[in-house]
Amino acid sequence: MIAGIKSKINCLALSAVLALSAAGCGGDGGVALPEDGVYTGVSGEDDDGAYGEVRITVEDGAITDCTFVTWQKDGSVKDDAYGKVNGEISNQAFYDKAQLAVLAMSQYADALVEFQSPEKVDAISGATVSHGQFLEAVADALDGEE
Repeated sequence: MIAGIKSKINCLALSAVLALSAAGCGGDGGVALPEDGVYTGVSGEDDDGAYGEVRITVEDGAITDCTFVTWQKDGSVKDDAYGKVNGEISNQAFYDKAQLAVLAMSQYADALVEFQSPEKVDAISGATVSHGQFLEAVADALDGEE
């Protein structure tokens, strides 16, 4: 129950941050970017204790690079082993869904560079928790503190 409430509060907080970011945007829908530099941001934890982390490079007033990684509660990165049990695929459907989230990490990062706005990065079906973590981490990174 408390984890569900925490998740809803995180969602509301993320919505507020994105709304404030949009309010500071120009007419083209882009976000107000900090000065040139490399910025990192992290999301809050999901119900399983996992969180996302972005690293964004801003050059000449544009986002030129972005990486997004999600970390499990135990501190391991979600990679090709994510969704396996003891190194083995014991449930193919679960593994496939887990790997969809892993694939989404690079797609979300690439879309941010392409569209220059987190609001234009669409969620991928099956990777919506990762999408929320991505948006939250981007908002954290783009607050302008290196």
